[in-house]
Amino acid sequence: MASLEQLLVLQEHDTAVDQLEHRRSTLPERTELEELWREVGSVEAEQDATRAERDEVARTQKRLEDEVATVEDRAASVHQTLYGGTVTSPRELQALQDDEAALKRHQSAIEDKVIEQMELAVPLDERLGALDERHANLARQIDEVAARLSAAEVAIDDELAATRAARDAAAAAVAPDLLERYETLRHDLGGVAVARLVGTNCGGCHLTLSAVELDRIRHEPGDAIVLCEECGRLLVH
Repeated sequence: MASLEQLLVLQEHDTAVDQLEHRRSTLPERTELEELWREVGSVEAEQDATRAERDEVARTQKRLEDEVATVEDRAASVHQTLYGGTVTSPRELQALQDDEAALKRHQSAIEDKVIEQMELAVPLDERLGALDERHANLARQIDEVAARLSAAEVAIDDELAATRAARDAAAAAVAPDLLERYETLRHDLGGVAVARLVGTNCGGCHLTLSAVELDRIRHEPGDAIVLCEECGRLLVH
């Protein structure tokens, strides 16, 4: 009978360990961290997309600026030829003037496109700045929540250590063969292997035992191993 009663004590400790482990694995800070990391991933994806768009604008702007420089050089060369005194033919001078004017118009058109790219870059830079700030805020929140999670885990781990020590002491007082049977049933029955018979009900499944079974149990010795006919748990009677 003492061993069966000790099994109930052991069951209490095992249940407490299970509850603490469940509490540790389902701490709200853990869920909060997961949500924050998901948000970080979303922000980083948006950062990458925005940077790619900004880089494309920068490349286009650089290409246009290079084109402006090329046209400007060509216009300068034509200007130098036009006013360098080496060309005297009115027809050739007129052609050079026309070339210079066309190049200036082309340069002006390209410069307008450069300005367009610069204007496109402004909202992209603003968006990147906002995303960088959001990313930094998330990083700070993650640090804060991680610190709270660590503190909560340490507190639960201390409880677990004390509860497991008490559990080991209780297990040491149970006969090895009975302990092995208890462990097997605990594994098979969702963590609860032993319960007290309360009146006509099993304290594990809370179902009422048949009158025949109750009568049989009442005639068993107090230290006899009895199983609930409904759930198969060890019954302390």
